[in-house]
Amino acid sequence: MRGHSHRAGRTARKRRQKRESSTLCPSLSPVSLCHQPQHVKLWKFLHHRGFSSTLLQPALFTGTTSYIPGQLIISLPESCLLTTSTVLHSYLGRYIKSWKPRLSPLLALCIFLVCERHRGEASDWFPYINVLPTVYTCPAYFSDDVMALLPASVRRRALEQREAVKEMHSTNQEFFRSLQPVLSQPTADVLTYEALRWAWFSVNTRTVFMSHASSSFLSGPDNYALAPFLDLLNHRPDVQVKAGFNDVTRCYEIRSVSGTLRYQQAFINYGSHDNQQLLLEYGFVTTANPHSVVYVDTGKPLHNLTVSSDGPSWRLMTALRLLSLPQTLHQWKAVLLGQLVCEEREQWSVRMAKRLCQRLLQDTCSALDKVCAHVHEFNSVPVLQHIT
Repeated sequence: MRGHSHRAGRTARKRRQKRESSTLCPSLSPVSLCHQPQHVKLWKFLHHRGFSSTLLQPALFTGTTSYIPGQLIISLPESCLLTTSTVLHSYLGRYIKSWKPRLSPLLALCIFLVCERHRGEASDWFPYINVLPTVYTCPAYFSDDVMALLPASVRRRALEQREAVKEMHSTNQEFFRSLQPVLSQPTADVLTYEALRWAWFSVNTRTVFMSHASSSFLSGPDNYALAPFLDLLNHRPDVQVKAGFNDVTRCYEIRSVSGTLRYQQAFINYGSHDNQQLLLEYGFVTTANPHSVVYVDTGKPLHNLTVSSDGPSWRLMTALRLLSLPQTLHQWKAVLLGQLVCEEREQWSVRMAKRLCQRLLQDTCSALDKVCAHVHEFNSVPVLQHIT
């Protein structure tokens, strides 16, 4: 009896502590999404395809914490993955297989997503598509005035993404029109630029890397797999996981290397990306990112010249050392091999690096002032004007 009483007391204390921590820090308490209709439908959809998970549940988190190292976090059956094989075996397959020139795997997936979203609840994949974001926070979605506030390198790459989607849309109009028999509305009203942009970023931000055997019906490398439920896992740069498709179990699996506490948010790692890459490709940035760097925009065909908390990168210092030299080939070779030519040239390179850092700081302060002015202007406009 005593032992039982002791256990009950300890349980009661844990419950009380949990309640108190939730009261003191309500913002750190996860909010379960399991009851929401779209997540209930997604769970039924995945369960029907052979997936079951007792370890993970969808929830909203504002705080972060760090399974047992090596534990299998998630194992998603192949039948749950949306790949080009899914598309080629669908009602779109005969149109894609007969089309010349061949479509890219990316385009095939984008068209499938748009058509399935158009079909609504009639689509087998509706439970998954229904939980995808309707818009994305990547810079290519920004308005022109907000885009103008971005660093030049980010703005340039975001505009390149925009142009890539526009070109994909404009150059495939004839194929889009060929799909009219499977659409209930005119193709021009379904396969719009906005719809294709949504699909392009759905694929770009949410696919996992998975090699597929090349198909004679598609053109180009095919490494895409949309993974329902798995794509709810967020990124954290200090988390280590092992991820990949298991040819034995025929599942896409993720194992934790660093471990995660029970009832806390489970993270994965999208890769060693700096914040610029994360913003462009996924639509977010992280604090205390060990891979964070600032890019030096030279306006010349020199790429990946960066400054981090550790100082100028080797690539940037090498470029400055080369700029300090006369056009002498043997000296250039020495610098590229990591040798210092002379103290005078090295001091010049260091001074130039300091000037670049000062300029970057000034540009950042100027951009922040513009952001504040933009936010102030936006907040001063009546709400109804924002809506209209």
